[in-house]
Amino acid sequence: MDLTKFRALSFDCYGTLIDWETGIAAVLTPWAREQGLDLSDEELLLAYGDQEAAVEAATPAALYPDVLATAFRRTGEALGREVSDEWAQRLGSSVPDWPAFPDSADALARLASHYQLIILSNVHRAGFAGSNRHLRGDFSAIITAEDVGAYKPAENHFRALDAKLEELGVDRSELLHVAQSLFHDHVPAKREGLPSVWINRRHDKPGWGATPQPSGEFSYGLEFSSMGEFADAVDKAF
Repeated sequence: MDLTKFRALSFDCYGTLIDWETGIAAVLTPWAREQGLDLSDEELLLAYGDQEAAVEAATPAALYPDVLATAFRRTGEALGREVSDEWAQRLGSSVPDWPAFPDSADALARLASHYQLIILSNVHRAGFAGSNRHLRGDFSAIITAEDVGAYKPAENHFRALDAKLEELGVDRSELLHVAQSLFHDHVPAKREGLPSVWINRRHDKPGWGATPQPSGEFSYGLEFSSMGEFADAVDKAF
């Protein structure tokens, strides 16, 4: 893949730039202890991941804090434990507290010298604004689930992306999609005919974590274990 032929990068945020699994586990783990559940962070994230995706598919217009709260309650039901309103709201309001991966801010700053950067995220506007205080990203466009009334892997984000590319004067062939989630991003990228790069943040962990197993065909042109490695490759290419 010739990384110099692209003029814009579209990014998934949570899982790629923001460490959402650490953020979610910071709420799920103390709740599980309070409930007497002897489960690891990985086991809790696995129990949670499919619930969130199901809620997003069933209620595409719901704001992300409500999705988080509902998914948490459903996770509790699946584990035979109650999730109180207080616990559900704690997860729902936690997005701005989720940490950025240590390499994200620097990588974005380096990539911005070569490309226009676009966010394509399953989140609400206020949540991403909180996350961007950690990322300090200079984005040409920010497209959220709140903006499009749906959650990836649905097509809504990608239709909005097409319109935004036209506004920015970027041809679709000049866009590269960058993401961690095969389920949320690389399956629809293949469906949409978009070249993509896999940031495999879970390369040293077993299983799928909070991200559901991909439910369709996917592909990617390059794979890196971190944003830092990707930015290094871009700098070298240019």
